[in-house]
Amino acid sequence: MSQNNVSVNNVEKEYLEIVSKNAWPLVYQKIGLECQRFRYTWNEAKKPQNKPLNRYRDVNPYDHSRVVLKRSEKDYINANFVTLERANRRYILTQGPLAFTVGHFWLMIWEQNTKAILMLNKVIEKNEIKCHWYWPQAIGEAHQMTFNDVKLAVTLVNEEDCCYYSTRLFRLYDLETETSRDIMQYHYTTWPDFGVPTSPDAFLHFLKRVRESGVLDPTDGPPVIHCSAGIGRSGTFCLVDCCLVIVEKEGIEKVDIQETLLEMRRHRMGLIQTPDQLRFCYQAVLEGTKYLDPNWVSTWKQEDENEEERYATVGEDEAPPPPPPRAESLTRAPARPLPAIPASESLGNLNLSAPQESSSDESAPTPPVRDSSSASSADDEDDDAVTNVAESAGEATETLRRRRNRELAERVHGMKKRAREAERWHALKRSLYKPLTITFGFILAGIIIYSYVKH
Repeated sequence: MSQNNVSVNNVEKEYLEIVSKNAWPLVYQKIGLECQRFRYTWNEAKKPQNKPLNRYRDVNPYDHSRVVLKRSEKDYINANFVTLERANRRYILTQGPLAFTVGHFWLMIWEQNTKAILMLNKVIEKNEIKCHWYWPQAIGEAHQMTFNDVKLAVTLVNEEDCCYYSTRLFRLYDLETETSRDIMQYHYTTWPDFGVPTSPDAFLHFLKRVRESGVLDPTDGPPVIHCSAGIGRSGTFCLVDCCLVIVEKEGIEKVDIQETLLEMRRHRMGLIQTPDQLRFCYQAVLEGTKYLDPNWVSTWKQEDENEEERYATVGEDEAPPPPPPRAESLTRAPARPLPAIPASESLGNLNLSAPQESSSDESAPTPPVRDSSSASSADDEDDDAVTNVAESAGEATETLRRRRNRELAERVHGMKKRAREAERWHALKRSLYKPLTITFGFILAGIIIYSYVKH
C-alpha cells in the first residue's frame, strides 16, 4: 500500500468503474433486491403495544437480533445487535429516542454494559425533531435527569466542543443497586440527514478519535450508535469501520464492501439509505486505507497536532441547532463560528469527491470584508488606526453573531413548543381511542339489535 504504488486495488477499481458508468443507483438497487430474499421477521415491532415505540413505521428491528430489555414492564426497544465476526465488531444500532422511550434507551445502555454512545444526528434537522433530547441540559448534579420507571439517573460530568463534533461524559446511576458507570458520548454535529459528510478526511478523524478511546473494542459491552432512524448514518459509520478493520487485518484486496453491507443487513434492515451514502463508504475506505500505509502515519499525526488551527481557517459550514431553553452550558456563544469540513486531499486528485450537502436552512454570519481601496489606504495608517479598525470589525461581527444566535434560539424554542403541543395531542388521542371505540361499538350493537327486534 505504498503511496508511490501506481497499481489500482480491487476496491478502487470497482469504485472507478461505478463512477464511470454513473451506476450508484443501480448498485444500490441491486443490494436492495438481494435483501428482499431475507426471510427474517419483525413480529414484535408490529404488535399494537409496540407500534407507538417506533419512530418510523417502516424501520423495524428483526426479531432474531433485537435487543431485549430485562428490567422493564415492556421488553421492546427499536434496536438491533449488528455483529460482524470477521471484523471482530459488535454494535447496537437504534433509533433516536422518543420522548417516552428515553428511559428505555438508558436502560438498554445499562443492561448491555455499554461504555459509549455515538450520536450522528442533530436534535433538529430541516425544522423537524429527529431525536428527543435525552441527556441533562447542563453540567452538575443539580441538572440530573431521573427515570423512575427504570430506576436510573443521568448526570452530565463534562463536555468538549471539537469543531464539527462534540464529546460528553455522562455518569449513569442505578438507583436500585446504588452503583454508577461513566458513559462517553461522541456527537457528530455536521452530518446531514439522508446525506454524507463533506469529506472523508473529517469523518476518518472522528472515527480515529472514537477508536483510540477503546469503546469499539469487544472487551466491553457494544457501543450504542444512533441517528434518527438508526440505519442511514449509523449504517455508514459501521460499514466503514468494519471494512477498515478487515483492511488492517487482511489487506485491501480481501475487502468486498457490498458483501459486507449485505452481511450487516442480516442484523438490521435498511442499513445505508441512499446511493450517495454507499459511494461515501467507498471513498472513506479508500482514504482510510492510505492512512494505514506507514508513509501516511506522520501526515495523520501532523493533522492531529494542527487540527484546531486547520479547521479554524476554512470558514463556517453550518452551526448546530441551539438546544432547549435552560441548556446553559450549550447555549454559551462559541469562541468562533464553527468551520466547514475540509475537502478530501487524496480523493480530490480523482476529482470524484462527494457533493456538498447541508441539512440546515440557517447560515452563520460572516465577518464584514473591506474592499481593496480601504485596505490599501489602511497600509499608510499608523498601528493605532489599524488596531481601531480591527476592533470595530470584531465588535460588528460579535454583535451580528449574537443577534443571529438569539434569532435561532427563538426559532427553535417555537418549534419545540409546537412539538410538545403535538405530542400532548397525540397522547390525548391515544388515551381516548380505546374508550371511544368501546362506546361506538356498544352504540352500533344497540342499533343492530333494535333494528332486528323491530322487524
